[in-house]
Amino acid sequence: MGGSYVGNAATFLIETLFGLYILIVMLRFLLQWARADFYNPISQFIVKATQAPLAPLRRVIPGIANLDLAAALLMFALKFIELWLITGLLGISPQIAGVAMMSIAELFGLLINVFLFSILIQVIISWVNPGMYNPVMGLLHTLNEPLLAPARRVIPPISGLDLSPIVVIIVLQLVSMLAVAPIRDVAQRLLV
Repeated sequence: MGGSYVGNAATFLIETLFGLYILIVMLRFLLQWARADFYNPISQFIVKATQAPLAPLRRVIPGIANLDLAAALLMFALKFIELWLITGLLGISPQIAGVAMMSIAELFGLLINVFLFSILIQVIISWVNPGMYNPVMGLLHTLNEPLLAPARRVIPPISGLDLSPIVVIIVLQLVSMLAVAPIRDVAQRLLV
């Protein structure tokens, strides 16, 4: 009985540590994709936190356009190791294909959640403190604008109210339901 407590604590610790670092690597990937301000203090923190593992990977894996393929590979490898460790702790002998597919599904789910939460945070900050600039708002604007701009072209502001965040959030939720969930279900079947 005491072993399950230790297993739960170990699982929590693995998920938390890996999850936080994978999030930082994903933010670096997305901020480079969105061409965010490199001199922003938050960008500087993200770059410094991810530089050690990415520097050697970048020598071998070049980027394509604005896509940092080294960061994408690092995210995949970290998620794969995390899931492998957790399934091992649960006493499951996982299949490599299942863990790989589940890693992809989890990373796509994280990507959608990053955009969902960044849009929500941007909207809330714009309500609370409109027109003020701070480093967080600059990054959020840079990150979300590639998604919000096309939605604004379809639905322009009505009486000064920008409805594009609602449209993008709905689309992101649909993508999560129609694309990520089926991948996760297939991966679940392949996992064991």
